[in-house]
Amino acid sequence: MSLPTGTHLLPDPQAVAREAAERLIVACGETGSERIAICLSGGSTPKVLYGLLAGPDYAARVPWERIHWFFGDDRVVPWDDERSNVRMVREAFGHGSRIPSTHLHFIPSDAGAEVGARAYEQTLLDFYGSETLDPVRPLFDLVLLGLGEDGHTASLFPGKPAVDETARLVAPVPEAGLEPFVPRISLTLPALASSRHVLFLVTGTGKRPALARLGAGEDLPAGRVASVGDVAWLLDAAAAG
Repeated sequence: MSLPTGTHLLPDPQAVAREAAERLIVACGETGSERIAICLSGGSTPKVLYGLLAGPDYAARVPWERIHWFFGDDRVVPWDDERSNVRMVREAFGHGSRIPSTHLHFIPSDAGAEVGARAYEQTLLDFYGSETLDPVRPLFDLVLLGLGEDGHTASLFPGKPAVDETARLVAPVPEAGLEPFVPRISLTLPALASSRHVLFLVTGTGKRPALARLGAGEDLPAGRVASVGDVAWLLDAAAAG
């Protein structure tokens, strides 16, 4: 099948996570700023990546004091809920991680979808230092994303209003397109595009149909993601077929 432009094939999920770790460290070294902004993704493969970064092979290479970590989306559930990306990230990095407490910027999902979306948008703008994004000064140095079996990414589902949002950086998603059917909060395509690099991590045979649809040119949310720099896809052998 035809694969997205910028695809890199790797043997398995562990290799995908290691390649992502190397690329993250390179992205950190490229920025001339004292602050680095990285947008995190939920999912099983990113969880392996976060564990690697906090582990013995990578921890000493990560500039923890400079990195601010943001979230691409989350479910409107308490942070200790097993469906929460906050809980997943905390567990993956380890509760004794090197991340300064003020550098992990959670989506306030406990406030509800609409209020939480507006609050998180203000968090992004306060960090950025302006009420509008400048195309030549991206918000994020690196955005990590996954691919859903229906072609969604973050919580931007096919046919849902958040996919076509152009004015807001963060949108409420009252109705998810896949299980679990709980409301979500998601960064929008304009927010994701304000990035120096975008990196998709895609593993497993379940992703083949979505990849085939993208390769065939179907208009799916994941295929609409742009970046000031490059959009790269790290695929394992099972996903690539």
